[in-house]
Amino acid sequence: MNKVHSSNRSGTPSEQLCAFHILRLVHAVCFINLPYFNVVKTWLSSGNPNPCQTILTEVLHYESLEDVPSRSFPRMQTYENVKIAPTLTCKITMNDADAIASAVLEEFSNLPAKRKPSVRDNGLHEWVPMAGIVAKGPNGLKCVALATGMKCLPASKLPQANGVAIHDWHAEILAIRAFNRFILEECRRLALQGDGASQSEFIYRRITAQHENQGQQGTPEVWQGQPFAWREDVSLHMYCSEAPCGDASMELIMAAQDDASPWEVPSPTPGDLPTQAQAPTPASADGTPLPGRAYFSQLGIVRRKPSRGDAPPSLSKSCSDKLALKQVTSLLSSLTSALVSPTNAYLSSVILPESQYSAAACSRCFSSSSTDGGRMAPLLATSASAKLEDAGYAFREFRVDTTKMEFAFSRRAILFPNKSSTDTKDMADVKETKPKKLIASNLATSWMLNGPRDGEGLVGGVLQGRKQFDLRGASLVSRRKMWTLAREICSVMALDDDGEIKRVLGSTDLVYDEIKDGSSLLEGRRRAKEETKRVALKGWVRNTGGGKFKLE
Repeated sequence: MNKVHSSNRSGTPSEQLCAFHILRLVHAVCFINLPYFNVVKTWLSSGNPNPCQTILTEVLHYESLEDVPSRSFPRMQTYENVKIAPTLTCKITMNDADAIASAVLEEFSNLPAKRKPSVRDNGLHEWVPMAGIVAKGPNGLKCVALATGMKCLPASKLPQANGVAIHDWHAEILAIRAFNRFILEECRRLALQGDGASQSEFIYRRITAQHENQGQQGTPEVWQGQPFAWREDVSLHMYCSEAPCGDASMELIMAAQDDASPWEVPSPTPGDLPTQAQAPTPASADGTPLPGRAYFSQLGIVRRKPSRGDAPPSLSKSCSDKLALKQVTSLLSSLTSALVSPTNAYLSSVILPESQYSAAACSRCFSSSSTDGGRMAPLLATSASAKLEDAGYAFREFRVDTTKMEFAFSRRAILFPNKSSTDTKDMADVKETKPKKLIASNLATSWMLNGPRDGEGLVGGVLQGRKQFDLRGASLVSRRKMWTLAREICSVMALDDDGEIKRVLGSTDLVYDEIKDGSSLLEGRRRAKEETKRVALKGWVRNTGGGKFKLE
């Protein structure tokens, strides 16, 4: 890991690390309207001179926030195994929401230009949503995964995906996929180094007794033998640069309409795709049973991904609905939850820009408060709660907090570049006075802390530059590559349950759908999902196809 540059500077590594954290804090906040700039200056001018003050002298001579140039602070990384002085941490601290947002925005700013939206030759400015997942533990905040993106595969192309093309690369969902890749990479590292030979600040190897007694309860017939678990003292948080599509953004969509009058809801036609009998939903204009952003007067319902009116139909559920479901199933995907216990892998908070937050919408979409119209309230009923517990899961509600920080490639930051942004070096070339024309970026990006430094660029659900369903185009976060990694983990480690995990994940006979929908490893997860959809997320229509592939 790179060290803080210390030429012509004195002091112990611990003292220099204190200075580094202050520098990073100033770098993160000196372009937003927060009071930390003066706090830093006050601290620097108090007490006896020390190496921290020497390192930060470049800050002192600026008289105000606006005077600090955007390139004053180079990118730096922390020392290994050195803790920041607790007194300093107490004196200068961001609120959690801003700190979480800053961690994600800073990590994205370090990616190369090829992973970011651009200004096209015709003058159109590309924009894209971004989301990231931050781990908060004894070692502070770390962004462990992030992604940009805003598209998904149409239903007609799912059978061709075969584990190569990603089905849904909206930023929130792609970030969760990157997070799962991050976890599996941590599992592989621990497995390769053997028992007792390595540690991770994020996960740990479970012993047999913990399989049965720690966290989840479940009934005896529900398998809970995952060899790994997420650490209890590390919480998880997500930053989203836009309100998640679907129910959490409906008030924002209504407010943006010239005419917010409710649309007339048509009756389903015989050609509609099938819906679940217990919770039929109205057909949208293109004949699919789940509305996208249309019929916004209907609130609290399951929706599909929004799209243009002339786009091919999709049954991929909205990010709002998928995040709501993650409050039950955790952030872990099917394959990851066969190796890692979901007990501690739940989001504690979701951070949104203030401009993208509707208290009514978020309460309705994600909360279990019946007084606020929370659609997840039925999960607190005794019968539903007992069924989740029997399946080894529970409803873990996350809170929604806000930040003033804006992502540099959001529509708002591009149109109004003088507003809050922590990625000003990427905005330096778009400070034009004339109105800008925006276009959605076709490029998606995925990055994880233990993956390629530059992340991956995706177009059409596959690696940029590859044909859509070419095996060579499979991303690290694709179903095929994730299954391959899970199989490798099984092959290099001695498992207490040496039968079912290796039989299922290491199989060359089973297809992907048989693992996800038929394996006893995932029975509890399936039961928890079914109960959640039955009582809270009614009308959920499965997006099937693309799971008939095997690994050689």
